[in-house]
Amino acid sequence: MFESLTEQPPDKILMLMQAYKEDPREQKIDLGVGVYKDAEGRTPIMRAVKAAEKQLWEVEETKAYTGLAGDPAFGEALSRLVLGDAVPAGHVAAAATPGGTGACRQGFDMIRMANPDAKVYVSDPTWPNHLSILKHMGIPVVPYRYFDDETRGVDFDGMMVDIGRAGAGDVVLLHGCCHNPTGANLNLTQWQAVVDLLLKTGAVPMIDIAYQGFGDGLEADAEGVRLVASSVPECLIAASCSKNFGIYRERTGLLMAVASDPSRQKLHQQTLNYLNRQNFSFPPDHGARLVTMVLNDDALRADWQAEVEAMRTGMLKLREQLAQELRRLSGSDRFGFIAQHRGMFSRLGATPEQVETMREQHGIYMVGDSRLNIAGLNAKSVPVLAQAIIDAGV
Repeated sequence: MFESLTEQPPDKILMLMQAYKEDPREQKIDLGVGVYKDAEGRTPIMRAVKAAEKQLWEVEETKAYTGLAGDPAFGEALSRLVLGDAVPAGHVAAAATPGGTGACRQGFDMIRMANPDAKVYVSDPTWPNHLSILKHMGIPVVPYRYFDDETRGVDFDGMMVDIGRAGAGDVVLLHGCCHNPTGANLNLTQWQAVVDLLLKTGAVPMIDIAYQGFGDGLEADAEGVRLVASSVPECLIAASCSKNFGIYRERTGLLMAVASDPSRQKLHQQTLNYLNRQNFSFPPDHGARLVTMVLNDDALRADWQAEVEAMRTGMLKLREQLAQELRRLSGSDRFGFIAQHRGMFSRLGATPEQVETMREQHGIYMVGDSRLNIAGLNAKSVPVLAQAIIDAGV
């Protein structure tokens, strides 16, 4: 039977990681993989997470299963972080998942259960795994314009025209903040226009928020999500703790189903529980428990927030330094968008050939579409990257 299987296309980012490892040059720079790194190139365990792990080791008494949706305290704590007081708790059903990827997968599964004919409108470009999962599940994808290659900002007019074609029963997938891979975000006025359009068409929003705290701050980064969730009849939100808690390998995520009618909460919760049971039964708990402890302890939360803020401002400084260095070398402001983008990523607008030139001549590794991970830089490597960009003719 299995001889009928065909080879699957290799993951471009994993291939890039392997090529970087095999490169013998000492002065190579990894800007490909989407993992936060400090100035020394490490992905450290955050202080509050480490402290919570020590506490947990002392008090944890069992490794028995949690519920199908995970520990309810985790769902409550992370829902509050994302939604604040924009939506009453009784309107939110939530289930823990293996990472933000698991939350997206479960969300797509819930969409397919609710409407097998649903089309999912996806930004062009988007996180490649969105497209991979949707294709694997056989869910039709409709791209909508998002990134303007000339301005390196949001093509908002094009976006509105395209998502305006979605109808009742379709889904519009949105990035909550720090758009991956472009770093170009909607402002709050644009979010309101999107809400108004969704209310007009009847399409359902699904929001993927994986970088809360890395853009303009924990509260500011959630403003668009909160506006949508408090305004539309129903929506899905996939949240990840990998980046802002630094617990990548713990696979900690949450899928929320929000409804303006609280009578739907019970059915939504039953559905989320059912989907977890079919896919992996009980979700992982270790990371979720650490997040719960951090968010519910005043001292731990304050220290965590301070560290997230330091990570955020550090990335902003790197953005500003890179934009200034490119301005000095090019004699123009054409790279000013780098300082305006938010989060870990920016899309340079380089061709695949220019990206390959930077890799060959300067040992700089970034994804072929010229997405670069700002967090992979430090003060010393910024001038190297800037010179490589200019030398490649970007």
